[in-house]
Amino acid sequence: MSSEGAATPLGYVRTPTGGSADLSFDGGRPVLAGEPSGAPPTAAAVARLRSFDGLRVCWPGSPAGVIETLLPLAAAGVPLYAADAPAWVKEADPELAGLLTSWAPGPAEASLRSVGDLRREEHSVRLRRHGARAGRPAAAPKVSVVMCSKRPHLLGSALAQIARQRHVEAEVLLGLHGVPASHDDVRRALDAFPLPITVVEAEAATPFGAVLNEVASRAAGDEIAKWDDDDWYSPEHLGDLIMARDYSGADIVGTAAEFFYLEPLDLTVRRTDYTSEVWSDHVAGGTIFVARAKFHEIGGFGQVARGVDSHFLKAAHAAGGRIYRTQGLGYVLRRSLAEDHTWRLPLAHFIRVAANQWRGFRPSLILEAS
Repeated sequence: MSSEGAATPLGYVRTPTGGSADLSFDGGRPVLAGEPSGAPPTAAAVARLRSFDGLRVCWPGSPAGVIETLLPLAAAGVPLYAADAPAWVKEADPELAGLLTSWAPGPAEASLRSVGDLRREEHSVRLRRHGARAGRPAAAPKVSVVMCSKRPHLLGSALAQIARQRHVEAEVLLGLHGVPASHDDVRRALDAFPLPITVVEAEAATPFGAVLNEVASRAAGDEIAKWDDDDWYSPEHLGDLIMARDYSGADIVGTAAEFFYLEPLDLTVRRTDYTSEVWSDHVAGGTIFVARAKFHEIGGFGQVARGVDSHFLKAAHAAGGRIYRTQGLGYVLRRSLAEDHTWRLPLAHFIRVAANQWRGFRPSLILEAS
């Protein structure tokens, strides 16, 4: 993307090195951290702001050019804030006014820094959503959610999370891997699910990738989203992936794998070694999102029992597919014992790579956990 093009969240800095800066206006023209800028600000102008904790809005006497500047900065994830908002801002965009006054940079002490960075990024994500959707048509994309399960006790929770997805028209393609549709837990989950669902039964000996491909072949949506039955997703998960695909132009998008709930230890950990808002060859497998036509062009999932996600991403990368990794605050991976997962790593591995750990289930606020 040209540095003179539209600003996006690409290049968001999780831990900035500078303090706050000001956004002021001179005759309706924005001044960003002391430098005059065009309206809307370009990618180059926003890149210069990434090192700051936040951008404090200094309200001018006139509304000329203000909303037109704030919305693109919000869409780019710049952490904007203000102590209050004038009446004309509250009238023009009450949601934006509320967001601007809901957060301010916190203490810079090292012991609080990581939590402060998390709260800052949550604020940035809320701003991105609002900036990207403000004034846009509210058409809901058609998404086919592909899920394969051999754990019927998890289906109720997984399907309930899909049912609460916002900004999309979803259907589910469910592969039952060695589990009959007559199982009591399966029947209860299906009866409670309010959206279209297609169920495919497969023998337990069928490779996992083959089951996924079989259910994906029934997809009617324009997009395919992979979903894991044991993980947690925010109600904006699919909407965030669509937004990331729209601003990046990527063939495949997914989130960073940041939050893990280590079930046997009742411990939540966060790893920050996987950066977000970057081009990459790796995303969390349970968040793979791709246009249906591109999915079939790549060749679908490999006919393998394990490593299905990495196999698909490697095939996509080899075929020249562009992969973008967005923020992972609305996704939590569940880890139980290693033998319970197709991705086999001991629990100790996740503790070793964790930047933070909390007792109990402690996701980001973006997950909207009840």
